[in-house]
Amino acid sequence: MTSRGLIHLFRTFAFTTLMVWGLAFALSGGVKTAFAQADNPLAGSVPGEVKGSNSNSDLWRGINHGEPGTVSIPDQKAATLINRTGEDWRLVRMGPLPMWGGVLMGISLVGVLGFALVYGKFKLHGERTGRVIPRFSQAERWVHWFVASLFIMLGLTGIVILLGRFLLKPVFGADVLGALANASLQAHNLLGPIFIVAMLIMLVMYFKDNFYQKGDFTWALKGGFFSKHHPPSWKYNLGEKSWYWLIAFAGTALSLSGVFLIFPTLLDDVQGMQLSHIVHAICAVVLIAASLGHIYLGIWGVEGALDSMTLGYVDETWGLEHHRWWAEEEIKKERVVEGAPDAVLAAKHDQAT
Repeated sequence: MTSRGLIHLFRTFAFTTLMVWGLAFALSGGVKTAFAQADNPLAGSVPGEVKGSNSNSDLWRGINHGEPGTVSIPDQKAATLINRTGEDWRLVRMGPLPMWGGVLMGISLVGVLGFALVYGKFKLHGERTGRVIPRFSQAERWVHWFVASLFIMLGLTGIVILLGRFLLKPVFGADVLGALANASLQAHNLLGPIFIVAMLIMLVMYFKDNFYQKGDFTWALKGGFFSKHHPPSWKYNLGEKSWYWLIAFAGTALSLSGVFLIFPTLLDDVQGMQLSHIVHAICAVVLIAASLGHIYLGIWGVEGALDSMTLGYVDETWGLEHHRWWAEEEIKKERVVEGAPDAVLAAKHDQAT
């Protein structure tokens, strides 16, 4: 073999050796990568450039915070894998809402009981005259007691729904609470729409005498019930008018949120339902807490006050002591009558006319 042939053979051998080593190196790298993927299942990617098993912290952080993705179906809510607001609502529902709601109602109850023990009943300073002034018509009294009865039943069932897990479950157990809570929910949903209609009728009936007038705030500045002699006021004093407008605004919010809870299809998203639930609970707690004072004063705390809502009339002395400006107007109109039966007949006559 000539020298030229040896050179050609050497070149062929060198080229072949390089090709074999290069192929071996490439194969060794691919095998190493395959073993690495087998050890770490989060490595690699799904064919088609779709994010699947890749460990992407920003992607999963966004999903955890409720960021929507992209879907090809009409229901765009399906683009959100995790509804973060649901967890936020649950934390409020199981934490601050029942805690502070219970605290507010508890403070109101303790305050009313303490007030009753310290001050007792606000008695009349003068003697009853036997002459009475018609104060509420039969229709006004019926509507008042109907709304009051519904409010009490809705309040009790609402407290079971809101606080039953904390107050009743430790005492009666989960089974009793489940049955009681289910019954309360059904009663709440049934009575709620009736309450809305009755409340609106009551608000219309009592509307004309509940505008704030000159002298209302003077009644409060002079001490209201706590003054030695009750300051003069119109048919309703500042406290009674404020109770009316609290019912008007909080009751309206309570009613609207309740409608959304009973008929969830009226809202487009879950967040609206969650907000309605929180608004409903807050308004209910505020009204229940305030109603305790109203119940105390109307039934027992103020002597003679219950007569106005049960019999429809008040004694002349009571009218002049508690609502002097209104009573003086009624006296000028010669609406004062000598006895209770006559007052009832007068109230029925006013209702008919």
